[in-house]
Amino acid sequence: METLKVIKASTKEELEKVFAIRKFVFVDEQHCPPELEWANEEESVHFLALLDHQPCGACRWRKTADGYKLERFAVLKDFRGKGVGRALIATTLDDLPNDAHYIYLNAQLDAVSLYAKFGFVAEGEHFEEAGIQHVKMVKKV
Repeated sequence: METLKVIKASTKEELEKVFAIRKFVFVDEQHCPPELEWANEEESVHFLALLDHQPCGACRWRKTADGYKLERFAVLKDFRGKGVGRALIATTLDDLPNDAHYIYLNAQLDAVSLYAKFGFVAEGEHFEEAGIQHVKMVKKV
């Protein structure tokens, strides 16, 4: 039985694993410009997913002028379809402060159904971010 856990990345080593996963998924695989990928790191809370102790996914949240934004959900190709994305979303939502009333994210279109399972609803038009179609989603409480 595989063990999946998501931890808050706090050490330099854990953060390096988070950034390596994001670089592979966003910069290498999806061809996102690297300068867009590394914005707002200092004010973000980062998470690292481990499947049988192997780093396999990452994400972050940060407080913005609008509310709380979930960002940079990335799962390595070999680990997709194993519940890593769901575990990252659930852990991130659980970590938000109790007063986090406005929670949102910009979802790649192929991930909309995943976020919808957690109560996120698409709002507005599709838009392009780093060459990929996205839609803003807001969590309904």
